[in-house]
Amino acid sequence: MTAVTKTEPFHISTLAIVGVGLIGGSFAAALRQAGCVGRVLGAGRRPETLQEAVRLGLIDEAVSLEDAARRADFIFVAAPVGAFAAIFAGLKPTLNPKAVITDGGSTKQNVIEAARAGLQECIAQFVPSHPMAGSHETGPQAANASLYQSKRVVLTPLVENHPQDIECVRAAWQACGAKLVTLNPAQHDAAVAAISHMPHWVAALFMQHLTQSDDSALKLELAGSGFRDFTRVAQGSPEMWRDIFEANRQSMQTEIATFRKVLERAEHALNTGDYAYLQDMLEVASQARRDWVGQQS
Repeated sequence: MTAVTKTEPFHISTLAIVGVGLIGGSFAAALRQAGCVGRVLGAGRRPETLQEAVRLGLIDEAVSLEDAARRADFIFVAAPVGAFAAIFAGLKPTLNPKAVITDGGSTKQNVIEAARAGLQECIAQFVPSHPMAGSHETGPQAANASLYQSKRVVLTPLVENHPQDIECVRAAWQACGAKLVTLNPAQHDAAVAAISHMPHWVAALFMQHLTQSDDSALKLELAGSGFRDFTRVAQGSPEMWRDIFEANRQSMQTEIATFRKVLERAEHALNTGDYAYLQDMLEVASQARRDWVGQQS
């Protein structure tokens, strides 16, 4: 059960953010802006990051992980997924039995596995979620109260979760302006491998390829807005993305194998002068992009 108020208006008395960067800081900022939170605690590895978050007004106080677990009614874990096992294990000993925990992790199967191992008999208090929003910018200075406005957030509830705790997490994200979708963890991981992880993989590899070429300085000098848009995500946190690729390796391997076949077919068309195939491929891609953009408006 949770101590978070269930009656209207939705309100969290004490919120703890574990990892006060872009994702965690934006969650806190959005709930503050909506008037849905009282005191906000921040925990994390770097004291200087927490002090910056205090200075920016994202959190009221920097605390230890143990103190956050003891005092908070609602805990949002927004660290790199590779750190989740240690975080859940750190929360467990002093965890408020009425607290609700959710997360912003980009993968769900491995996060749930880490939660089961770390939280043990307290696993029912963890309602997994993933906001489909972000930026190439990092740190508390990148936090934005409108980051989640009209963005999708995926919930992957556990069989152990109490319905009122699922509703609590749903209400928190709705207060941030998000639109909720419910999937099972495997569905989530396969989908994000295609629409989030694979684009970053391609952008990062292309950036590495370009910078290692003999005339990279000339190419980068000539590069314009199209190149900037294509490679923007490659600027993201290397630690975070390394953890994501490791955590979602199986789904990534499937996507890479499928993409390799598409790339090889397009290369074959170019090599053999099959320009009709290239025309069809480009038309399908162009129309699909227009259709997707239209659905977002």
